[in-house]
Amino acid sequence: MISFFIHFSYFYIMNKITKNKITKPQLTPEGRLLSLDFFRGITMFLLIGGFTGLFSNLVDPSLKGTFLYFLGTQFQHYAWNGLRFWDLVMPFFMFIVGVAMPFSFAKRTDRGDSYKQLLRHAIQRSLLLLVFGWALYCIGQGRITFRFQNILAQLSVAYIIAFLLIKRPVSIQLFVSFLLLGITELLYRAFPVEGFNHPFVPNENFGTWFDLLYNGADLNGHWVSFNAVPTTAHTIWGVLAGKLLLSTRPSTQKIKILVITGLIGLIAGYALDPLTPIIKRITTSSFVIVSGGWSLIVLAFSFWLIDVRKYRKWAVFFAIVGMNPLLIYLFSHVGGVTLVRKIIEPFSMALFRWSGELSAEIITNTIVWFLLWYLCYWLYKKKIFIKI
Repeated sequence: MISFFIHFSYFYIMNKITKNKITKPQLTPEGRLLSLDFFRGITMFLLIGGFTGLFSNLVDPSLKGTFLYFLGTQFQHYAWNGLRFWDLVMPFFMFIVGVAMPFSFAKRTDRGDSYKQLLRHAIQRSLLLLVFGWALYCIGQGRITFRFQNILAQLSVAYIIAFLLIKRPVSIQLFVSFLLLGITELLYRAFPVEGFNHPFVPNENFGTWFDLLYNGADLNGHWVSFNAVPTTAHTIWGVLAGKLLLSTRPSTQKIKILVITGLIGLIAGYALDPLTPIIKRITTSSFVIVSGGWSLIVLAFSFWLIDVRKYRKWAVFFAIVGMNPLLIYLFSHVGGVTLVRKIIEPFSMALFRWSGELSAEIITNTIVWFLLWYLCYWLYKKKIFIKI
């Protein structure tokens, strides 16, 4: 409750900010905010790096005690209670989608789209995200599998809720975001079904019970579908941050607000850990708050670096991945990484096997990672941007 009031009171400051006349910050020739593409791009770049298996190579027992091993652990999810860098990737993406929404909303409104048209597009996009998310679990299974744990499926819920709130006062948006966290906390702590009434025990909590209703539980990984409800707060907070960036406030004030609010999130989230453990796999309220804090701070850094300090040229390396996030995510999931690896592996292993099996694996996966980036680069040069 303490974190609720601290967060609510400071976020409420944004209410005054987002009432200012809306204007666009400096955009790229394609009409994009480069710092946002950079943030999204580096998140997706690291995500596809994980798809290659490179980060798993770094936690090989032979590397234990080295910096590479430590780095590799930061790219692995915590087994349960705790927070590593890799646990922040999904919250980052959920948050980034929210940041982009006011920009998209303003752009479509400027070109004459009515709210009804915007709503229709939001519903269509949400449904497509849901279908893509479910379909990814069905590919290779030979049957329909109703699973809801991946980022696309969960984003379908967060996106439509955030859209329905986007024109509401900031106080309402904040209230709903914390209400979702409160409902989650209450359901986990007060759920009465025997065997699933241990809120923070793997596979013995409300989230697992909810998934078992439709045979979608991930009992080995402990991921649950209900995560879509609390993580919606990330997207709502992203919308607020996007409105802040669109406001006429000086850049220094925008950065200050993002950083201070982010620090409050970190302090509140980590302070809650003894009471409500920070658990990414069931997206506890403490996890949402602390990862929301990190999201605000990284956005502030990206905005400062790219839009204030004008370090724009090198940022394009990551930004081009952020311009086609859906395509590269789906491509990686449906066998694209495996296909690229099958093409590269015979040659890279033959050339580098002399350095040792592990080293050759690391080099191979690094090459695959680069080729996935190059696919995004090729699309960028051809001005092909896949959207829904």
